[in-house]
Amino acid sequence: MRLGVDIGGTKTDVVAVHGGAIVARHRAASGRGAEAVVGSTVAAVRTLMDETAIEWPDVESVGVGVPGSVVDGVVSYALNLGIDRLDLAGELERVWGKRPVVDNDVNAAALGAWALRKGGSSLAYLNLGTGLASGIILDGKLWRGARGAAGEIGHISIDPAGPVDADGLPGAIEVYASGGGLVRQWGIEGAAARDVLDAADAGDARALAIRDRLFYGLASAVRVLVLTLDVESIVVGGGLTGQGHRLIEGATSVLDGWASASSFLASLDLAGRMSLLDDPDIPVAALGAATLEEAKPTSALLEEHRG
Repeated sequence: MRLGVDIGGTKTDVVAVHGGAIVARHRAASGRGAEAVVGSTVAAVRTLMDETAIEWPDVESVGVGVPGSVVDGVVSYALNLGIDRLDLAGELERVWGKRPVVDNDVNAAALGAWALRKGGSSLAYLNLGTGLASGIILDGKLWRGARGAAGEIGHISIDPAGPVDADGLPGAIEVYASGGGLVRQWGIEGAAARDVLDAADAGDARALAIRDRLFYGLASAVRVLVLTLDVESIVVGGGLTGQGHRLIEGATSVLDGWASASSFLASLDLAGRMSLLDDPDIPVAALGAATLEEAKPTSALLEEHRG
C-alpha cells in the first residue's frame, strides 16, 4: 500500500494506491501557512486511514506533492500556501514516524499523467490551476533540473508590456493562463476565475479579452515546451480545464496562426501534441505522488542540489 498526497492551494487530496490502482480517496481543505499546512495534511491522511482501517505498518511509502520549489523535502517559495520555507518532510516524519518523499505538485502530476498514458518517452504535464507550471518526463524519467526549477515556465515573460503577475513580472505566462492570473487581470476583490469566464460567456468585452489572453498564454506555454524540450506530448490539466475543448480550440487557433506564418513552427505540429487530461476526475497529482518513492533523486543528486 502506498499513500499519495496532493497539497493544493485550496484542497488536499489523499489517495491509497495498491497494485497501481486507487483504492481509497479523501479530500479536505488545505491550510495556509507552515503550521496549518502540516496540520491539515496530517488530519487528511489520518481521516483516510481511519476510513479504510489502514495502519502505518501496512504503508510501504508516502509521497507528497506541494507547490513551490522542493529540495530534499524542504519546500520554499510556495506563495499559494503562504510558505517561505518549510521542512515538510521532516515535520511529517516527526508525526508519522515515516519519512515521506516530497516533491513539487506538478512534478507529481506529471508522474501520474505518465502512468495513465503508458507510452512514449517524453511528456510535459501543463497545470493551469491557481498558478501555472509544468512537470517534465524525459526518457521515461522525471526531470527536476539543477535546482528543482525545471518546468517553472509560468515565470517566462511573453510580453514586456503585458499585465503584471503576482511576482511583479510583466507579461508572464502565468498571469495569462492561470486562475490566479485571470482574477488578477479582472481586478475585482473576492472574484474567482469562474466569474471571469462566466462574464466572458455573457459577452462582457473586458472578460472576453482576458479569455483571449488565456488562449494565447496556453499556446505560448505549448510553444515554449516544444521549442525547449521537444516533448512528444503535452497533457493539459488543472482547474481551468473546466473550459474543456473550448480551451484547447482557443489555443489551437493561436497555434495555427503561428504555423501559417512559419513553416518551421508548422513542421513541429504544436497543436497536435497538446491534449486535455484523459479523465479530469482522476486525482492525477495524488496518484503520481504515490509513486514518488520510486522517482526520488539519488543521494548524489541531492548533494548536488544542496550545493
